[in-house]
Amino acid sequence: MTLSGRTTQFFNRLPTRWWLRLLKPAAVALLLLALPAASTATRAVPAQPANGAKVYMLRGVLNVFSLGLDDIAAKLEAQGIPVDVTNYLGWSAVADEAAADYRSGKVRTIILVGHSSGATVLPDMVERLNRLGVPVKLAIGLDSVFRTSLSGRVGRYINYYIGNGNGEPVAPTKQLHGELDNVNVQNVPGVGHITIDKNAIMQRKVIGDIDAVVFGGRRKEVSAAPGPER
Repeated sequence: MTLSGRTTQFFNRLPTRWWLRLLKPAAVALLLLALPAASTATRAVPAQPANGAKVYMLRGVLNVFSLGLDDIAAKLEAQGIPVDVTNYLGWSAVADEAAADYRSGKVRTIILVGHSSGATVLPDMVERLNRLGVPVKLAIGLDSVFRTSLSGRVGRYINYYIGNGNGEPVAPTKQLHGELDNVNVQNVPGVGHITIDKNAIMQRKVIGDIDAVVFGGRRKEVSAAPGPER
């Protein structure tokens, strides 16, 4: 077994909240400085983005547990959809960048994707973009382990969470204007908090959700293998 495989097994055995709570923001920032190669993804952006869409992805803690987002990004970019991948700590700067892209006319459709802590901050990012007067067409969260609530305007928000783990549904508020889908994926084979972004079934779901927005056509069913909601 490879070192990365042993590391994944080790963290899958740990209670998720235990190691998340130990990582204070200051410590996380210092560790990020030690991992410059993983902090951002450098890719060639297509000259003509598909239908003016762009996807902004947020990794979770330390960058090293959300590398499945890079696989999803590569597959989206092969379809002509530009993607930026950054760490969740920079979510407010990413929101400002997305707003600037939208106002400049470079981007017409904003799509957000986050894993773990990146999923936890997605409602805040939607709210910030709302305050900046910028619409979010689609947001996809992958297993936030902290309770969050959603308000403001969003075309569609899909929260994939693992109900028999530490994943949490997103709570709608009275100020929410848009569609919120909480989808329990605990019955997807091989899914776990550390692997949800790398799981082939989940990657197809995320890409299918994005393709439905970017390219149109009938929306794919998101609850093909859900467990019971809690």
